[in-house]
Amino acid sequence: MLDGVRVALGVTGSIAAVKTIELAHELRRRGARVRGVMTDSAQGIIHPWALEFATENPVVTDLTGQVEHVELCGRDGWADVLLIAPATANTVGKIAAAIDDTPVTTTATTALGADVPVVVAPAMHEPMYDHPGVLDAIERVESWGVEFVPPRVEEGKAKIASLDAIALDTARTTGENDLAGERIVVTSGATSEAIDPVRVLTNRSSGKTGRAVARACYARGADVTLVHDGPDVPYADVEHVESAAEMLAAVEEVVADADALVSAAAIGDYTVEASDEKIRSGQELSLALEPTPKVLDAVRDAQPDLPIVGFKTETSGVDEEMIRAARETLSRAGLAFVVANDASVMGEDETRALVVREADVESYEGDKAGLGARVAEELAGELAAPPST
Repeated sequence: MLDGVRVALGVTGSIAAVKTIELAHELRRRGARVRGVMTDSAQGIIHPWALEFATENPVVTDLTGQVEHVELCGRDGWADVLLIAPATANTVGKIAAAIDDTPVTTTATTALGADVPVVVAPAMHEPMYDHPGVLDAIERVESWGVEFVPPRVEEGKAKIASLDAIALDTARTTGENDLAGERIVVTSGATSEAIDPVRVLTNRSSGKTGRAVARACYARGADVTLVHDGPDVPYADVEHVESAAEMLAAVEEVVADADALVSAAAIGDYTVEASDEKIRSGQELSLALEPTPKVLDAVRDAQPDLPIVGFKTETSGVDEEMIRAARETLSRAGLAFVVANDASVMGEDETRALVVREADVESYEGDKAGLGARVAEELAGELAAPPST
């Protein structure tokens, strides 16, 4: 997601600077090249040698006659993006006022003047973050196109965002952005039907692929809504659902003003009439299964022109069977394309899938993050294509 991206990493004097070494490693694991810039205060928390070790590049700690800030972030500079993580209240205020008295703030002024993208991950005590002047400074800097990665407000502190969130926003800032301005709804994971207050009828879907699709769409600039029975995530607005009926209701609501739907959830095909009390064990029991409504069909009826991507899971392990089943769904619901795979990949990190259209089939083999990126790329192509006549 950051392959070949050159990141100038600015470090300021927050205690969260102790996370910067790990952040530099994470950026590099995702393919980025990293060079560090540090304030004096940051050097009181971590030694420049540690950042040099993590980046495998010399660290800028002073500005000299070599005009390091211009070499890094000038119009013909080295960096594709300036990432300031952590950013203190002091640094954010100075950037907003164009005050250049540290290597990081001077590099930031240079980047903004040279139209180099800037990403800021603030970290400070919560009262400082809530100070009207700090909020005004953030709003002002955001109006210049600077991307802020929201902190995690916990224990009276506005803690620096997770490494994943920072890396993802850096990728979004430097990536293709061919989904910018698009509203994408992604469904993910399993649904559960209550049998009684304790037991549920569900399936083995982990939601890894759906979340990977949502992340990849966000990285390409989309505004993403994720509908699932899972936690909040930094890359999407989340609609929490449990049952197939809740999934349908949530999807129908959020697709009303969406540009596309990716239906990656393994929605249960059957529901039961739940008991109000726990069913006692040790007795013979039969459950009357009733079919759940088909989300794809319901959405297609309500939104005849909405681009929809479907997923189809089979158990045969035979490509021809998966393609046949995928094309049945493709035709029935008028889908853009269908991603077909075998049930054996449920819960695994690696996968093999077929991208099925009416006229062609392409295969993918690799991790689910890569499949998510592939689906987002294919979807961007669908949305960019002129409408058929």
